[in-house]
Amino acid sequence: MSIQIFILSKLMKENNYPYKLKKQLSEPIPLDKLGGLTESKLYYHFDTLAKQGLIETVEIIKEEHRPDKQVFGITAKGREELPKKIYKLFENADDISDMVVGLININFVDREKVVKILENKLETSRVRWEYIKDFKDVIQIDEDNEKLITFLGDFVTTRVDHSTYWLEQLIKKLQEGEI
Repeated sequence: MSIQIFILSKLMKENNYPYKLKKQLSEPIPLDKLGGLTESKLYYHFDTLAKQGLIETVEIIKEEHRPDKQVFGITAKGREELPKKIYKLFENADDISDMVVGLININFVDREKVVKILENKLETSRVRWEYIKDFKDVIQIDEDNEKLITFLGDFVTTRVDHSTYWLEQLIKKLQEGEI
């Protein structure tokens, strides 16, 4: 979904073709390689978006001794679907690293709606953590597993605290218009 949001958001600004977007992703930092985005994956997502009617071919550039370049533009349906895809990305994200493409394209959505989604995610996480942390009281601890249980408990607690802190910071920065 992140790749499709990336494509749609780029097409909101200007018509474009897949190879050019791939080049933009690879310079100056090779984000395409870091994210495992191959040219075939990019073309696949262009094709999928076209089949959904979210983008369309607006021009074919013919160059001598080179393959034709299909230039795509976003459709009215694509403009309508982009915010929905961004909201869905925030709803489905497990942590902030899954939200990066949504955050980069926050200008295409209602910040308050994103804040509500994140606040719900934070509350759900807190309720789940309260439920999970009580399991420590029912686990049979003996000499064989005491160190492992302590280690895992500390690891999970630190991770939950870290994730909670950064989600709270993100919500705050969105509310204050810093992001």
